[in-house]
Amino acid sequence: MKALLTFVTFLGFFTPVTAKPNAGLKTWGRFNRLPYPGDKAFLYDTFPKDFIWAVGTAAYQVEGAFEKDGKGLSIWDTFTRGGTRMITGDVGSDSYHNINADIRAIKQLGVSHYRFSLSWSRIFPNGTRGSYNEIGTNYYRTLIKKLKEIRVEPVVTLYHWDLPDHLQQTLGGWSNPEVVGIFKDYADFCFQAFGDDVKYWITIDNPFVVARHGYGTGVVAPGIKNDPDLPFRVGHNLLKAHAAAWHLYNRHYRPRQHGKLSMALASHWIKPSRTRLESLRECQCSLDHVLGWFARPLFTDGDYPPCMKSRLGSRLPSFTPEESEQVKGTADFFALSHGAALSFHLINDSLKFGQQEDLDLRMLLYWVNAEYDNPPIFVVQSGWYVLGNTKTKDPKHMYYLKRFIAEALKSIIIDGVNVIGYTAWSLIDGFEWHREYGIRRGLYYVDFNTPDMKREPKTSATFYRNVIQSNGFPELPENRPVQGAFPCDFAWGVSANSIQVETTPTQFADPNVYLWNISNNGELLKLEGFSAPPLHRTPHCADYATIRQQVEEIRQIGVNHFHFSLNWSALVPTGDVAHPNTTLLGYYRCFARQLLQANVTPVVTLWHHTRQRSSLPAPLDTANRWLNSKTPEAFADYARLCYRELGAYVKIWITLNEPNDEMVSYQEGHEMLRAHALAWRAYDSEFRYAQGGKVSLALHMDWVEPAFSFSRKDVEPAKRVLDFCIGWFAEPIFGSGDYPVGMRSWLRQLNSLELPVFNKEVRQLVKGTYDFFAISHFSTKLVTHAKEDSYTYTAMLEVQHMIDTTWIMSPRPVVPWGLRKALNWVKEHYSDVPVYVMANGVQEDPARFKDSLRVYYLYNYINEALKAYTLDGVNLKGYFAYALNDQRDPGFGLYGQVHEEVIVKASLSNYRNIIKHNGFPIQGAEPQLCPSLAPPCRSCHVLGKSPVVGFLTLVGSGVLITLGLIIYYTAKRHKERY
Repeated sequence: MKALLTFVTFLGFFTPVTAKPNAGLKTWGRFNRLPYPGDKAFLYDTFPKDFIWAVGTAAYQVEGAFEKDGKGLSIWDTFTRGGTRMITGDVGSDSYHNINADIRAIKQLGVSHYRFSLSWSRIFPNGTRGSYNEIGTNYYRTLIKKLKEIRVEPVVTLYHWDLPDHLQQTLGGWSNPEVVGIFKDYADFCFQAFGDDVKYWITIDNPFVVARHGYGTGVVAPGIKNDPDLPFRVGHNLLKAHAAAWHLYNRHYRPRQHGKLSMALASHWIKPSRTRLESLRECQCSLDHVLGWFARPLFTDGDYPPCMKSRLGSRLPSFTPEESEQVKGTADFFALSHGAALSFHLINDSLKFGQQEDLDLRMLLYWVNAEYDNPPIFVVQSGWYVLGNTKTKDPKHMYYLKRFIAEALKSIIIDGVNVIGYTAWSLIDGFEWHREYGIRRGLYYVDFNTPDMKREPKTSATFYRNVIQSNGFPELPENRPVQGAFPCDFAWGVSANSIQVETTPTQFADPNVYLWNISNNGELLKLEGFSAPPLHRTPHCADYATIRQQVEEIRQIGVNHFHFSLNWSALVPTGDVAHPNTTLLGYYRCFARQLLQANVTPVVTLWHHTRQRSSLPAPLDTANRWLNSKTPEAFADYARLCYRELGAYVKIWITLNEPNDEMVSYQEGHEMLRAHALAWRAYDSEFRYAQGGKVSLALHMDWVEPAFSFSRKDVEPAKRVLDFCIGWFAEPIFGSGDYPVGMRSWLRQLNSLELPVFNKEVRQLVKGTYDFFAISHFSTKLVTHAKEDSYTYTAMLEVQHMIDTTWIMSPRPVVPWGLRKALNWVKEHYSDVPVYVMANGVQEDPARFKDSLRVYYLYNYINEALKAYTLDGVNLKGYFAYALNDQRDPGFGLYGQVHEEVIVKASLSNYRNIIKHNGFPIQGAEPQLCPSLAPPCRSCHVLGKSPVVGFLTLVGSGVLITLGLIIYYTAKRHKERY
């Protein structure tokens, strides 16, 4: 016996240790403390060398041949014929007649293991050894032999929900304790018949579903319901049946066959609806009622979880001391199922206890590891599903598969969980239990309408094969951060959609007199009945407190450029540039001037497109807006006004900011292009020589990536979307002078006449009207030509938009490498054109001043910009973070605000540090030597930093009163919070 124990230990079998009560309870707190969003970032790494890569099926789902060669009926054969059911698994995927097709598919995937189940009634038609069927047994012998020939190890499940119907009809199935002995005898035969070639056994798959939904809700076979206590008696018998089989194997077969045996347990994950400890305990209890119901008896103490016992009382069967000893420790590894199963979708809220179901394999793995003392965990079923009309393009399935595999990898590398294998579910499409053929879960598409049930690999199969070949997600050079610096003249900026405008210099217009309460708190108190004499002085730009406050905020960031937009409708309210709003114009002039005095270059947009408002002067706003043929000429006149009045201070102009909106019609876009061209030509011919500035437009350019990077069929849809989103405005200006060829040919194919035609005059007007290429970039999306109902489908372009489920969301995906690809697209299409990233930022909760997501975002996106500059040769001239503050651009600001207090967020300090070092310098390298900028003018510095107070002293009744005339600047106090 001692020698046997030594041998078992040598093989690495799991020896249960008594777990601390509710040890898994720490899981939620632990993951809440992990660094965000760094911990959510995709992990590039590989699995251990001996990691098990598997794929699986279940007999009733795929075998078919339900009455052939002596097979007896199972409870599913009967169940699918009951009531109003019309669809059966009689044929399934017909794997019984297609062993070779399945073997080819398994070999193509490159898996090391194949999990399949035995049909009990195919081997013992009535469930007992006396009805033995040799032909059925030979089917499995042949399958195992063929697996061995392609060097794939079988993982064999004895029972995957398809009990011989004879046992159900005569004994009541799993509700009868007699079935325990019958199952043991069936297991004994299987160990004897197949065990020499099988190293991994699963006794029973997902006992939770068998007990609760087979004998409780009636959702699955045998469809029994109306006895609320029956599921717990069934679960009790399932545990005893498993334990009986384990001990049988352990005593009589393990010494010779050296296999491992467990029970496949499935579970949901759940997160607390509140942060209180009570919510965490309810989450723990929820997991106990699904997973712990079977896991605790097996892996801990041979008894049910205390939570179940306290809530169910006498409804839950009790283990005798002998039964408890018999059940405890009867698992050599933790076989875990996770995904679109009935144990994940709890159907109703009865087992959620007020908490929220969640899809998180990594946290579940950690919980299992903590709760059951670090067992080796074999994920024996994992995956998602697509709708039944989906064929070989299954992006949803593929990206969920990627997510689950990535979570398993993090569980190993970061969390230290002993995950030994992963099983993608399933090999082929089949009968999906209570969902019948309404969904598909296979890596291979099965055409159920063909005589031979033709199998075709889906894109998820190609993806899984690639992951297996790479043993995970090895880090590539393009995934690693790069070190280096931008050029000395690089434009570091911050962008804002607009600036705060208060055109009255209030501190000089206030006639009141104030009492300086010098003996107490130093506050200025308004003295009623007194007024100061009128001031006779020339106004100065520094008189505007709003300007000085904003310029000081910009200066503190450390940028050398600031991008903001003018308000056309406010500057020229009548539409007639002969009658502008001179006060506002003066304010803008002062703002630009003060920026320059702070060594910040103004970058000014003439017109900023927003969906909420047109920002066109009222006469144009009510007259077809951009469809009005007079609007481009009016815009050009407005541009001339701005050039003339502000051009001495502004050297970088944006005519139109993000006009390429999907809500803009092609005809509107045509007129916008003409408006831009007229404005650019006006500057080029009338102002450039004297002012020496640069003019272009800024296009919104989120990146578009093929959903299946390994499929040529998706490259074309991605290119098409880029043509329609970016090339629409870029090609006429930076390229051929016409719309992209792909755009015209696609619309021609659709017999669409919506896209205007450039005549020779307009083409010559538009082409070449740029000095640089400016983009606003925020995120990345995936596109595919495959159509799936669960995603956004654009019928006109025949593309489906989707995301990678491993991406960080807020609310748009955070995909730093998308910026590098966007910049390279500009270089590939328009050669060495100077490029500015005119806006780049992420939306985050404005109340989060320690805005770790924005810190992560800016660091990684700027690093990708550096890769584009240093590695790819993109002529990148500048980068602008978006945005200045939450007050003007809610959720995007580097500055936050609480009441009247301005808050410096963590991201501002981090961005300032990047700017200070001009990128990411190599450690130990010589510092970059750049000529220093001239300091701001002394007077501006004084006005920007110090209060100016004039005093008037009055003496009366023996009391000295000091009054302060308000020639006073109160700067908002900035407070840094980390």
